[in-house]
Amino acid sequence: MPIVSAGWSVVKGSTVRGMVTFDEELRAHNERLRDAAAVRSGEWVLDIGCGAGQTTREAARAAAPGPVLGVDVSPAALERARELAAAESLRNVSFELGDAQTHAFEPRRFDVAISRFGTMFFSDPLAAFANVARALRPGGRLVALVWQRHRDNEWAVAIDEAVGSTMAEGLSPFSLGDPDVTTRILERAGFADVALEDVDEPVFYGPDVAAALAWVSGFRDVGDVLSSLDPGARERALQRLREVLGAHRRPDRGVAFDSRAWLVSARPR
Repeated sequence: MPIVSAGWSVVKGSTVRGMVTFDEELRAHNERLRDAAAVRSGEWVLDIGCGAGQTTREAARAAAPGPVLGVDVSPAALERARELAAAESLRNVSFELGDAQTHAFEPRRFDVAISRFGTMFFSDPLAAFANVARALRPGGRLVALVWQRHRDNEWAVAIDEAVGSTMAEGLSPFSLGDPDVTTRILERAGFADVALEDVDEPVFYGPDVAAALAWVSGFRDVGDVLSSLDPGARERALQRLREVLGAHRRPDRGVAFDSRAWLVSARPR
């Protein structure tokens, strides 16, 4: 899950293949985000950290004829996003390469800003959310998923223990895991009515241990640790990881771990 997800740091999809798998990994979370965003026909939507564009395309279908813009820092992910949108003949969606922290959005342009685990790696979250707040119209809304603390996410703890990687709470997937800190950041950035709803949904790593191992081994932190080990130590770490993944495989859903996230909602002041 991405301990970077093809880009996410724990990972977000550093490759197109990884990004598509990322969509499958987060399918339960995606439903929660879609329901909470409740995009309506005619609304203007901004998707922050859109990756290969699954959430952007879903928003485009709901918002039509309203325009939807997906922004991401990965050219490869955006290339795939454009291909998928074209294949679905979506004419009200566009994608731009950019960092939402500094991107020059037109002020007061969007009705809704959404993000599926795309806001945790801002080097300056206060500046980033202030930039998003300025892009929202009065009465607009922000709806985003972020991970809760590292210790509350079974997937992160289990993988760390298996291979000896360490995912810090700082500039990491868990940087917005403290609800009080996140609330203060959003309020200082120009948001009001900040609310964090607990999301207790599984993450899915594939139908079997082999598929899950291939996916998890691609997490950036995991890959960094494995590449630093001598062959014998690396094989022992991989064996521990296989055992952990096997212990979390069920016939009805494949390899899955518990996870905890916040569904964040707020409105610009």
